[in-house]
Amino acid sequence: MSGGVDSSVAAALLAEQGHEVIGVTLHLAGSQSRCCSLDDADDARRVADRLGIRFYVANYKERFREEVMLPFADAYLAGRTPIPCIACNQRFKFHHLLERARALGATAVATGHYARVEQDGPGSPPRLLRGRDAAKDQSYFLFNLASEQLRHIRLPLGGLFKAQVRAKARELRLATAEKPESQELCFVPDGKYAQRVEELRPGSLPGEGAVVDADGRVLAHHAGIHHFTVGQRRGLGIPGTERQFVTRLDAGQNRVVVGSARDLEVRGARLEKVSWTATLTPREPLRARVQIRYRHAGVEGVVSPDCEGGAEVSFDEPVRALSPGQAAVFYAGEELLGGGWIAGPLP
Repeated sequence: MSGGVDSSVAAALLAEQGHEVIGVTLHLAGSQSRCCSLDDADDARRVADRLGIRFYVANYKERFREEVMLPFADAYLAGRTPIPCIACNQRFKFHHLLERARALGATAVATGHYARVEQDGPGSPPRLLRGRDAAKDQSYFLFNLASEQLRHIRLPLGGLFKAQVRAKARELRLATAEKPESQELCFVPDGKYAQRVEELRPGSLPGEGAVVDADGRVLAHHAGIHHFTVGQRRGLGIPGTERQFVTRLDAGQNRVVVGSARDLEVRGARLEKVSWTATLTPREPLRARVQIRYRHAGVEGVVSPDCEGGAEVSFDEPVRALSPGQAAVFYAGEELLGGGWIAGPLP
């Protein structure tokens, strides 16, 4: 229970269904956090009291720093654009929390994610599906959960729309019914990503470097590649009126490479650390709709797994601003098939 309306209603729905529900808040990112802070734990406790369920707070601040926050900073310093929410889900909500649930005698973990887990019959592998509310669907963030983890996950909000969740919270007079939700990373106050990287890794900052075009001509200078992401247009410091975009981050040379909007378009991607929701990796290329970032609409393409746990994706039409460090997730209709981490464009 993060202290928000979604996890509050998830707990309430399960309690209404007759399950024995235990509320747990993971204290993760400290006083600056916009999620899972001690204030959020107080909100979650009030909801648990209202529902008449047991409630615990588990302190995972040090593990969160080591497993999520520091890798986030390291990724930016390596010229990548990380998604720490995926690591948080996998490591904390569906690994550490599942371990704690078992210690408490529970058989499953439930969260307020807008996604669905279904099985076609007893003994069949679980399938991960998009949430019914397309505007809130969060299946993208769960792409790397193992089949065994999916068997022990309950997602009560998967078939609901956000408005229904708010209405249910008001009906039950939950303390979080009107609580706003944050669209920012919980441990990055006010969206100041570069500042957070500098706080986390003060001794590893690359310093000033060059902003160059595709031919290597120096156009400007920058204060560190962790200030930039692929597709960025503002803050490049380049004189003139022609619109330029970040097309690549070269961490080895500490350079920001820029080009035109057309230079951002690619027809394929190299992926690493690919996960499949089924237990077996496909042996043959398969067609899927591929989503290269959370709010991307997705594009049809062919995914070709390799023997080293990676894959290549060929898109039917160009995609824009492919960013190393983001996830490419594969869907067949509403079903999530798998996904992997973007290493770069195909040559």
